[in-house]
Amino acid sequence: MASVVLLAGAGCRAAAPDPDPGVARLLAEERAATLSDLRYQIHLDLPADRDSAVTGVATISFTRGRSSAPLVIDFRAPPEHVLGVLLDGDSAAFTTPNGHIVLPAAAVGEGAHTVEVRFISTDDALNRQSDLLYALFVPDRASTAIPVFEQPNLKARFTLSLGAPAGWNTVSNGAQLSRDTTGTGGALVRFAETEPISTYLFTFAAGRFDTVQAVRDGRTLTMYHRESDSLKLARNQDAIFDLHATALSWLEEYTGIPYPFQKYAFFAIPAFQFGGMEHPGAVWYRAESLFLDPTASRSQELGRASLIAHETAHMWFGDLVTMEWFNDVWMKEVFANFMAAKIAGPAFPDLDLDLRFFQANHASAYGVDRTAGANPIRQDLENLREAGSLYGAIIYQKAPIVMRQLEAIVGEDQFREGLRRYLDQHRFSNATWPDLITILDGLSEDDLSSWSRAWVTEPGRPNVDVHLEDSVLVVLQSDPVAGRGLRWSQPVVVALGRNGTVDTVRVMLRGERAEAAIPPGPPVDWILPAADGVGYGRFPLQTGSRRALPAAIPNMPSALHRSVAWQALYEELLDGQLAPTQLLGNALSALGTEQEELVTQQLLGLVRTVYWRFLADSVRLRMAPEVEQVLWAGLGRADTPGRKGAWFGAIQGVTLTQSGVARLERIWRQQQPPAGLPLTEVQYTSLAEALAIRGVAGAESILDEQESRITNPDRLARLRFMRPALSADPARRDSLFRAFASVENRRRESWVLDAMSAINHPLRADAALPNLRASLELVEEIQQTGDIFFPLRWLNATLDGHHSAAAADQVDQFLREHPDYPPRLRGKMLQAADDLFRSARIVNDWNGTQPER
Repeated sequence: MASVVLLAGAGCRAAAPDPDPGVARLLAEERAATLSDLRYQIHLDLPADRDSAVTGVATISFTRGRSSAPLVIDFRAPPEHVLGVLLDGDSAAFTTPNGHIVLPAAAVGEGAHTVEVRFISTDDALNRQSDLLYALFVPDRASTAIPVFEQPNLKARFTLSLGAPAGWNTVSNGAQLSRDTTGTGGALVRFAETEPISTYLFTFAAGRFDTVQAVRDGRTLTMYHRESDSLKLARNQDAIFDLHATALSWLEEYTGIPYPFQKYAFFAIPAFQFGGMEHPGAVWYRAESLFLDPTASRSQELGRASLIAHETAHMWFGDLVTMEWFNDVWMKEVFANFMAAKIAGPAFPDLDLDLRFFQANHASAYGVDRTAGANPIRQDLENLREAGSLYGAIIYQKAPIVMRQLEAIVGEDQFREGLRRYLDQHRFSNATWPDLITILDGLSEDDLSSWSRAWVTEPGRPNVDVHLEDSVLVVLQSDPVAGRGLRWSQPVVVALGRNGTVDTVRVMLRGERAEAAIPPGPPVDWILPAADGVGYGRFPLQTGSRRALPAAIPNMPSALHRSVAWQALYEELLDGQLAPTQLLGNALSALGTEQEELVTQQLLGLVRTVYWRFLADSVRLRMAPEVEQVLWAGLGRADTPGRKGAWFGAIQGVTLTQSGVARLERIWRQQQPPAGLPLTEVQYTSLAEALAIRGVAGAESILDEQESRITNPDRLARLRFMRPALSADPARRDSLFRAFASVENRRRESWVLDAMSAINHPLRADAALPNLRASLELVEEIQQTGDIFFPLRWLNATLDGHHSAAAADQVDQFLREHPDYPPRLRGKMLQAADDLFRSARIVNDWNGTQPER
């Protein structure tokens, strides 16, 4: 676009090349090679009025090496938001093309410089509410709020001051140094200079929230929150502080590096977009993940511990040592997840941690790798504005599996030594995946570069066939991508069922074929590949195993084997080899005897998925009484509030019968509370929403009364936002959906996703079908305006409720009509639509009547 040149606010012109929108890799490389000693002093004035603009001054100090290029500062705001620029104290000529502030090369020669920018911020990354503002800049959104050099390898020290309304609390990365009352009655808050951090890790929040502090191991920890339920706060806060202290101590010992930042504070934000975000000194968490209800299961408690350990691990992996470029964003996430599994586990000796690792990773990773939109762990990235599309299950779930295999190859002690060298060599700096592989290669006899190509730089999973040839176990692998010829090195552990007993055989698979003799014994009844929960690939079951496993699973002594077997059967269903009614019946039967809580929860999820996604509507209605009966019986048997909560959640999720809905309504009216299950405000709200979606008489009155019951203002605001999506009137639901075309109506992303899920619920999928195309057309804009997970989650919220051929055809037609659709977004769409494509075929092929194949 053409840009007006401003000279200290005047209207003269100066020539300057126009950089591309976003941060192109070539621009990032030039700046990284020529800029150093970077510091930001940021002042922002935060008005109390949500509709008034945030204004500020950014003072950027740096040393520049020899360069013939203009100086490009990133500021993704309208040109008129740049109010003035000073270079070394004097007025400067500048242009504002494509979201940048550009100063001529001749004006910024070698040596030390200071650029001062007066500006009006945008709200794109400030998450502004009436009494709360919090910044979220990952991966490339700092430049929507403040002028910066937006790239991870230009680390800088930040000094922040905030002009905040009276009565508002504040938090940022640095320690608060002072708080003074201003002449207008507000407050001027100053924060200490940070350690060197990347722009995406800089943050701040201001608003009405409270503070709790605790001392653990001589370290003061500070929690900011907006929880109005004092009992919920009191019930959770000690555990929250203890979990942070445990994670910090463990990581200091493992890495040999003391906690590298000046303070540790965190903010529990209601309806936060992510589970957490690792800003050093100011971690953001989703409040609902920290403040658990009394009905929380042990699995939910472990989930909270893992989340806290994950964000704490980022202080070393991501914050202290940061990826050079966002193509290696997976590195910080994989080590955070990998370390979290090691940290959180010892506090839960009653849980099978190998089982938890399998359940937490394999299903989600397979959910991407089996699709036509599969992506590699390490992806190319030419422009930082596309970095948000790199995130997903491959980074968060497949990568930990791969890293666990790498640790096994290198050896646990050598692996730890390699990580210590990596952190020490690159502390407060940046590094790449090849940097780490080079270190580990020197500690291992294996060729890790070749290993890395198959597992890290290429997409997909191997096809692995496991069968018996006489008394020899044969393992064959192939690459599902024609002509690529990849071979994935991994150990494959195989369980063999023999007359009620289970043997295991380990085969090291490096090439196309591997084999091992099986122990002598009775004939083999079934074969279960990858039974250790670590092996990764598509392991199709032999026909005999597919038929024998459902009856054998309940008698398997290992909960991990049972879990792997259920996942294997689900994969068979997805590939059209197993009738959905059969798998649903097998899962319902197993729920009557399963004693392991984690496997029970897996089965409940399996029941819900098959029930809604892979059954014809008529078949679902026919099976509904049996499904509900099994779940109510399970609720009655459950012996703890946490276990009862899992069963009750499943009941609420699937109930369709008239008698079942009436029973749920009596529970909501507190006429028939479930014994031993104390329901909370959140659960009653969820129940009211479920009743409304099912079209109960007087649903609007139920929602009105539920509003009157809610005491927390954030939860009340969410329900009021949701009301049109819950309406029985399709026109109201359509009106809300159309409103989401405006970015202003999509700011509260978690609320929007809840609303989209309600609009597209399977019971309302036919009514929502006319909007499906419009929802797909919004995805490109959502990527540009939303946070990193929003595009895929929007697609999932849109498509998960549909299983018709008509819906599948709409997605397929959209993709065919857009052959030049951005490749990464196309991949996300294919990932989100994969179950829809499969369910349309499965419902048509099986219709609940065909025998097993």
